[in-house]
Amino acid sequence: MEIRDWDKFLIPYEQAVEELKVKFRSIRSELRKKDEYSPIEFVTGRVKKVSSILEKARKLQVPMDQLETGIEDIAGIRIMCQFVEDIQKMVEMIHQRNGKDLIIVYEKDYVSNQKESGYRSYHIIINYPVQTAEGERWILAEIQIRTLAMNFWATIEHSLNYKYRKNIPEKVRSRLKKAAEAAYLLDQEMSEIREEIKEAQKLFEIKSQLVSNILQSIHQLYRQGHVSEASFFQERFNQLWEMGDIHELRRLRDEMNGKLNSMNGDS
Repeated sequence: MEIRDWDKFLIPYEQAVEELKVKFRSIRSELRKKDEYSPIEFVTGRVKKVSSILEKARKLQVPMDQLETGIEDIAGIRIMCQFVEDIQKMVEMIHQRNGKDLIIVYEKDYVSNQKESGYRSYHIIINYPVQTAEGERWILAEIQIRTLAMNFWATIEHSLNYKYRKNIPEKVRSRLKKAAEAAYLLDQEMSEIREEIKEAQKLFEIKSQLVSNILQSIHQLYRQGHVSEASFFQERFNQLWEMGDIHELRRLRDEMNGKLNSMNGDS
């Protein structure tokens, strides 16, 4: 086997994973700040372990001097979505970036065409540029897009494949298949009520932001020495918090902002 400096070899892949995670987390953050729905629930990433690279190279009969082109998923990120419909939205977003900061090589749709095992996910192989000390370098990376239910199932299957060295007993395999069907049905049910779920999550985010703004204003009043006013608003907030009325919380926030503005104006 060729002797290789694996730490040096993996540097651009590690860089690609970190950059891709930042890109898609930024998209999620930007959409939420604009009060728009984000199809991205969260993003994870990893670089394959050396043992996994060697195992895959042996399986695919990829020579050691051709790892960069022969193994497409040394670098990989995973984008989790709440709903199956979000997967296609993410695919469209990535297509819009094609030719700009990445190049799509090919795609594998295991959502519409699930594997025999029950595995479901959408894979996009891309060419991605990283800036290294030796100049720009394009590397292959994989983006996996799946729902939370799909990811739960896939994580369990991966663990069992590791335990049984990819020779899962038929009895366990059969139960895994049933679990895959259950995960599929869960995704279908969530899709049926996704508008209600999205509305509930939106209300939760609005209330969380209101509460944060109110508490910051109360703290500011205390900090400026307006103890009686701060105590007054604190008491009103405690009452409204128990009731959970967003409209009343919004009015309290606006009233406090007006009070703070007038106080700061007087000073």
